[in-house]
Amino acid sequence: MFKKIFLPTILTVVAYGFWISPDFKAISAGVAIFLFGMLSLEEGFKMFSGGMLENILKKSTSNLYKSIAFGTITTTFMQSSSLVSILTISFLSAGLIGLSQGIGIIFGANIGTTTGAWLVAGFGLKVDIQVYAMPMIVFGIILIFQKTKSLKGIGYILAGLGFLFLGIHYMKEGFEAFKNNIDLANFAISGYKGLFIFTGIGIFATVVMQSSHATLVLIITALAAGQITYENALALAIGANIGTTITAIIGSIGSNIQGKRLAGAHLIFNAVTGFIAIIFIYQLVYIVDFISTLVAIEKDDYALKLAVFHTIFNLIGVIVMLPLVNKLVSFLEKILKDKDLQAEEEFVTPNFLNESVLEFPSTSISAITNETLHLYDNAFDIIANALNIKTADITSSMDLKDVTAKPYGKRPLNIDNLYNHKIKNLYGEILDFSTKAQAHMPPQYIEKLYKLKLANRNIVEAVKNMKHLQKNLLKYSNSTNIHIKNQYNSIRKDLAELLRDVNSIAKTDKEDETILLLSKAKIHAQKYDITANGILDNLIREHFITNEMATSLMNDSTYAYNIRKSLIAMSEILFIDDNNDAKEMHQDMVINEDDIQHILEKKGA
Repeated sequence: MFKKIFLPTILTVVAYGFWISPDFKAISAGVAIFLFGMLSLEEGFKMFSGGMLENILKKSTSNLYKSIAFGTITTTFMQSSSLVSILTISFLSAGLIGLSQGIGIIFGANIGTTTGAWLVAGFGLKVDIQVYAMPMIVFGIILIFQKTKSLKGIGYILAGLGFLFLGIHYMKEGFEAFKNNIDLANFAISGYKGLFIFTGIGIFATVVMQSSHATLVLIITALAAGQITYENALALAIGANIGTTITAIIGSIGSNIQGKRLAGAHLIFNAVTGFIAIIFIYQLVYIVDFISTLVAIEKDDYALKLAVFHTIFNLIGVIVMLPLVNKLVSFLEKILKDKDLQAEEEFVTPNFLNESVLEFPSTSISAITNETLHLYDNAFDIIANALNIKTADITSSMDLKDVTAKPYGKRPLNIDNLYNHKIKNLYGEILDFSTKAQAHMPPQYIEKLYKLKLANRNIVEAVKNMKHLQKNLLKYSNSTNIHIKNQYNSIRKDLAELLRDVNSIAKTDKEDETILLLSKAKIHAQKYDITANGILDNLIREHFITNEMATSLMNDSTYAYNIRKSLIAMSEILFIDDNNDAKEMHQDMVINEDDIQHILEKKGA
């Protein structure tokens, strides 16, 4: 629809403007250069995204107030609430932050975006900024052509700032020249009628340019040139604030349900803020005049007064909405329901894999990691059910001897059906997404991606081995032969213990406990290998089991051993590989079973 109707209309209007007024060309060129500068600035900051950005985000968004501070600071530095919105949607979709944290960042971004108005009104209009713009562009372009990623990033940022300044200069010059021919102030509309009309124009302009910063610069330069009235400029600023939500909405189209909820929160917040500003416009104008007098802003310096107004109504919006964040989260979760709550017969779809997380290598890796854990959760349920043990019993503190003492079920679990619906499709999606992500990744991420693929393969192999094991579990766990029955119940208990250990590893953030549990799992895998430890030979020699039972037990012991090996390998990748200190400790640690048991008992494990 955009390409067929909207875009040709815009191009026609712009071309007509060029034809009737040479000064319109300067204004349009200024807007275009400014937008290009924003794109360069965003590209520069993306160059510095990665593990460091991920760590800063995690530490800086541990609570709502820190999230607001993070959004404010990053938008102030990046001068792009659009980039901050896209970045937030990416990290939220990848599962790195929660919805309330994402909403906090959006609140902060709205405060941070007010610094752009101050920069333009206080500096851009009072100084010949093209003098600063030219050197920035020259040095920036030189650095962009360097091979080093950090130098390229600095180059894009310098060039971006240069183009921003140059764009402001051309807009200012264009409006100054434009007023000699046409005085747009003659089209001013006063009262609430003008307020609503110009708010709508502000929304439209921001939707077209997809940048509230660009709209604000246009408003401030037009206001400084006397082309629009102060009252109408305030309405345009309100409209720009509401219109900027289009970026978050567009960015959420390729995201998961959490990204869509964040876009909804952004729209609600900016709409409520805009509504408050419209209703109390005259009271806000009085407050602006009062503050302007306090900080020595001239009565007729409407550009700076607009910056004061923009800051005040955004702060009021945050203050009003801050106590309602939890209710807003609940409302969005109720309205935008998670489609991943699938019925048993439906194919499980990815929770974290979507186009928005491909923006940054770190969010792509985090999304694949979280999706791998999602795949493991499904495998955990299948393996537990195939062992005829409730998932809740495994994750509880119940004695596993009591859990496995219950008779094995008479009905076999349809693992083929569960594998197709809960494992195969999801595994294929992860592999497909990994291929897409790899195309955008620098070399340092490729090794991690390869290991995540191995972890996924290990999970799938564990389920496949469980499928082979299940048949004889059903047959021999209810056997009248006490010896074969004990061996299969022992396999059930050992695998249940492994699942419990892996569940504990996934939940703990203590490095030493993770290493101990993995060491314990490895030792148990060797200890309960009945072929290696001589149990099978003894059962055959004493004629406790038949040859058929012995063959089945030997094969099934191998399946059980392979399940243990696969899940341990998966755990090492997901829970140790990222932490270099823990990895070295795990590789260097030599510890026996008695030591492990003693340490775990001491810890209360």
